[in-house]
Amino acid sequence: MATGGITRHCGIPVTTPIFTLVDLATRLSREQLEAAVNEADRLDLTDPEELRTALDEIPRRPGIAFLRELLDRRTFTLTDSQLERHFLPLVRRAGLPPPLTGRHVNGFKVDFYWPDLGLVVETDGLRYHRTPAQQTRDRVRDQAHAAAGLAQLRFTHAQIRFEPAYVRETLLAVARRLT
Repeated sequence: MATGGITRHCGIPVTTPIFTLVDLATRLSREQLEAAVNEADRLDLTDPEELRTALDEIPRRPGIAFLRELLDRRTFTLTDSQLERHFLPLVRRAGLPPPLTGRHVNGFKVDFYWPDLGLVVETDGLRYHRTPAQQTRDRVRDQAHAAAGLAQLRFTHAQIRFEPAYVRETLLAVARRLT
């Protein structure tokens, strides 16, 4: 880590990604900060484990406590999208254990995976699931999981946002059937 959280990029002094996240923690909501940590991980700027370790080495500074609390929360899970972050509280309210996220299963990266249940859940926002080609890839993915004996659920943005009770009840019903 650069001294004092400053490094150089093209000769210009800039804050390191870790110190930038600490500074952002003083200004962002929990949801926004979680999104920023996810984005930093996605861009390979830092990962939650490296970030959490670094927080113990940084001298007292505003933002550290909030960021540490976010990372230490049992519920922090890396996700790729805001829709996935909105889905996780529904999982907790359904009483399911935390899923694995962003894992490759049957050759496909999945949003959520419960290996003990044999359950894969995809959250479908319009951005990545609206064209015929994207929808065809989704069907091939679903078929690969079915062929491997996994249960596959898909929830739309509208269901997660406007029908959370339905999503929770469906998750719970499928989980009960699989146990």
